[in-house]
Amino acid sequence: MKVLAIYVGRVGSLQWKGRPVPSGFVKSPVRGPVKLSVDGLDGDEQGDLRHHGGPNKAVCIYPSEHYPHVEAAFGGRFGPAGFGENFTTEGMVDSEVIIGATYRVGTTIVQVSRPRRPCYKLAARHPEMPNAERLPTTLQAMSRTGFYLRVLSPGQVAAGQSFHLLDTPDHGLTIAEVNRVMNVDRRDLDGVRRLLTARDHLPGHWVDTLTARLTDHYDDDSARLEGT
Repeated sequence: MKVLAIYVGRVGSLQWKGRPVPSGFVKSPVRGPVKLSVDGLDGDEQGDLRHHGGPNKAVCIYPSEHYPHVEAAFGGRFGPAGFGENFTTEGMVDSEVIIGATYRVGTTIVQVSRPRRPCYKLAARHPEMPNAERLPTTLQAMSRTGFYLRVLSPGQVAAGQSFHLLDTPDHGLTIAEVNRVMNVDRRDLDGVRRLLTARDHLPGHWVDTLTARLTDHYDDDSARLEGT
């Protein structure tokens, strides 16, 4: 498990449906070590701080293994940092990485915080791609969204460095499984219950959403019984 490349970007502008939108999606490679703090990499910016960035999304990871699958699905090349990631990695795919796992990389300690939920800016970054508007939902359906890290201990990182696993939570829930239940198979109530066993590793509003799905299901059942 290692970092193949590191990318940062300043806020620029993308075009979306005829209007400019601020975004730090377009990123350039970093040469040599770079400082990683609880707020992210030195030199990296986000255009929408309400939905991007912050301590729980300090680093965006996209596995190199995902590139050929997504490129085959869309019939085009995405290029370096094509998914707006900070780290392009090797050996850390969504179907294997456990949410809440902690690693040492460089002189930092990081924790897997949540799946990425791709937004429309991915489509805005690649308007030349056939069916570009489907990119966010297709990545979710393919369970190839990538994921975020939070920084538990700041330091420096560099391309080529390895991830060393320090701890894995007992729940065993992968990024792909969390994404599937949260964003794709939303009526999988057994999956919802499994995710709620890992509530300490999920965003609070995700826990609220999952809990509401169970409540709504029970309310629907009660309504059907009352109507018999």
